[in-house]
Amino acid sequence: MKFYSTKNKTHFVSFRQAVLQGMPADGGLYMPERIPRLSENLIRSLNKLSFAELAVQIASRFIDDLSPGRLEAICQKVFTFDTPLVELESALSVLELFHGPTLAFKDFGARFLAALLREYTKNSHKKTVVLVATSGDTGSAVAQGFLGMEGVTVALLYPSGMVSKIQEQQLTTIGGNVHAFEIQGTFDSCQRLVKTAFRDADLKRRFNLSPANSINIARLLPQSFYYFRAYAQLKDREEKLNFVVPSGNFGNLTAGLLAASMGLPAHRFIAAVNANRFFPDFLHKGKAQPRPAVPTLSNAMDVGDPSNFARILDLYHNDRRRIRSVILSRSISDEETLSAIREGYAKFGYIFDPHTAVGYTAWKALKDELNGGKTVLLETAHPAKFGDSVEQALKRPIDLPDRLAVCLNKPKQAKFLEDDFTVFKEELIRLLG
Repeated sequence: MKFYSTKNKTHFVSFRQAVLQGMPADGGLYMPERIPRLSENLIRSLNKLSFAELAVQIASRFIDDLSPGRLEAICQKVFTFDTPLVELESALSVLELFHGPTLAFKDFGARFLAALLREYTKNSHKKTVVLVATSGDTGSAVAQGFLGMEGVTVALLYPSGMVSKIQEQQLTTIGGNVHAFEIQGTFDSCQRLVKTAFRDADLKRRFNLSPANSINIARLLPQSFYYFRAYAQLKDREEKLNFVVPSGNFGNLTAGLLAASMGLPAHRFIAAVNANRFFPDFLHKGKAQPRPAVPTLSNAMDVGDPSNFARILDLYHNDRRRIRSVILSRSISDEETLSAIREGYAKFGYIFDPHTAVGYTAWKALKDELNGGKTVLLETAHPAKFGDSVEQALKRPIDLPDRLAVCLNKPKQAKFLEDDFTVFKEELIRLLG
C-alpha cells in the first residue's frame, strides 16, 4: 500500500515513510492510494474478535512493511483496553472511548503511533523529535505513549489558558523525555508552529521530526477501528447505523468516514461542533473559511482551521453534494452544552463530558433527518477531565479517578513562549542540543 499527498496524487511513499515524515513537503496530508474493502463475512464476524484482533484485521490491509507477526504483537501490546457500548435509549447508545491510560479517545491513536515510531526508528542515529500541538487530550496521550522511549524527545505545544486544569496538569507533570510548551495563542497557533517546523530545512537536517497529531496517518488509522468495534457490539445490526462525532480538528470524523469507505454499514454521520462553526458553514454556505478559534467549554474542539478537512475533501473528490449526503453538522453553544450535561444526568443517570454533550445536543436537533435507525454517540473523554464544567452544570462534585488525582499534586513544568516560530525553534534547538 502506498500513500499520496492530498496536494499531489502522483508522488507516492510507503506507510513507513508516511509515518516518519508525518506531513508531505508540499503541506498536504497523506492518504492511502486505495481504500481496501472488508468482506461482509468479516464485518459480520467482528463480534467474535477482541479489539486487538479487530485492529490487526484492519491495519494489515494498510501496513505491508511490517511482518504479520510484528504487527499483531504491536496491536496486542497497544490495545489493552476496550470501548464499551452503553445504551441510553432504544435509538441512542454511547461508545465510551475513555478507558485508556489518559482517559480520552486519543489513547488509541497515540499509543499505536508510538509503537510504530519505536519500530521504525530503532536503528536511526539521529534524534527523533515528536512534535504535538494539543487542545487538551492529544498531548497527554502522546506523552504517555512515548514516555521513557530511548532516543525520542516529545515537545507538547498547548494554548495558554485554553485547556482545563486537569488537562494542563496531565500535560505539564510528566517530565523525563517529555517537554511542555505553553504558547501565548490558540490551538491554531500551536498547530501553525508545528507545521512550520516540518517545513524548516534546518530542523529537518538536525532531527527526525514526526508529528503526533491526527495529521499523521498512524494516528488517524486506529481511530477507524473503534467504529467497527461499535458495530460489532450492537444487539440489532440490521437497522441503519448513524454516528455522532464531536468534532474539532476532524480526525475522528475522518476516521469514521474511512471506516465507512472500508465497508462499515454506516448510514449518516453528525459532525457536532461548538461555536467554531467552520464545517457547518462549509456544508450550508459552500465556503471553507478558516477563522480564529473561539474558546468554549468543549475546549478540545476549539479549532478554527481543521487540518483533516483536506482529507474529507479528498475522500469525496471535492464534491460538497456528496459530503452533504453523508454528513450533517450542527453548532452548539456553551449554554446548550451545560443544559445537555444536566439532561443526560437527569434522564439517563449518565454524565456527559462537555464534548459529548455537544454531540448529544446536535443529535437531538438533527435526529429527524436521520430517518430512524440506531445512533452511536462517541464519548470522547472521561467527564472528570472537565470537572469544572460538569460541576457547574450538575451543581455537585464529580469523582476523580485515581490516575487523574495523582497528577494534581505534582508541580507544573512548562516553558512559556510567545507565538513566534523563531523563538520556538531556538528553544527547541537549545533543549535538544
